[in-house]
Amino acid sequence: MTQGPNRILDDFAKLMTDAAGVAQGARREVETAFKAQAERFLSDMDMVSREEHEAVKDMAVRALDKIEALEARLDALENAK
Repeated sequence: MTQGPNRILDDFAKLMTDAAGVAQGARREVETAFKAQAERFLSDMDMVSREEHEAVKDMAVRALDKIEALEARLDALENAK
């Protein structure tokens, strides 16, 4: 009889370990499905990636700098007349 309760506890512990493994696997599946759905949603919304946004932002900054330089040159040429 000393093995009875121990075996029940061992079986229960194994069952809980297996259940935890199944729950963890289910969680990974849900996360993967959610990420895929979110990516699909964002691509349907024509959202840009952070990298694309940063590239366009850098281009805009360079363009504004060039415009300022050209305006300064134009002002200098107009004042020279």
